Amino acid sequence: MTMGRITFYEERNFGGRSYDSSSDCADLTSYMSHCYSCRVHSGCFMVYDRANYMGNQYFLRRGEYPDCMSMGMSDFFRSCRMIPMHRGSYRMRIYERENFGGQMYEMMDDCDNIMDRYRMSNCMSCHVMDGHWLMYEQPHYRGRMMYFRPGEYRSFSNMGWGSGMRFMSTRRIMDSWY
Repeated sequence: MTMGRITFYEERNFGGRSYDSSSDCADLTSYMSHCYSCRVHSGCFMVYDRANYMGNQYFLRRGEYPDCMSMGMSDFFRSCRMIPMHRGSYRMRIYERENFGGQMYEMMDDCDNIMDRYRMSNCMSCHVMDGHWLMYEQPHYRGRMMYFRPGEYRSFSNMGWGSGMRFMSTRRIMDSWY
């Protein structure tokens, strides 16, 4: 498995103290007071604007990110999760309602518009059997996103975005992104 490596910097444009990580970090403020920029040397990561993997999420792959504010963050990076590389099949079941209720469809590839493809007006729970996925609140991979690894997700509204959260497009995190 390819390991990821990310370096966080206290200041914008890679200034100030730095912290290197190759794993999940629930609270970056335990290493530095704040974190406004980062470099992804290898792998893929989700960064969060709140501790403990909460709040808005941002997907990062190899590259430089000189200012978290330019990414749409209202604050600085507070936690990060390394996304392990997955080789093999991708499989996820999406459900129209919470607790796996309503219509169900099984997905094995990207979907740029859940409404158009499946005639589903809502997608409010899912079960990820294989692979790692990003789900977006708007069609065509736009708007806020959330990272899903294998597991059951009974209620998107209980995941920190409130009762109105639903997803309208989804894509696989592919090994070619590493």
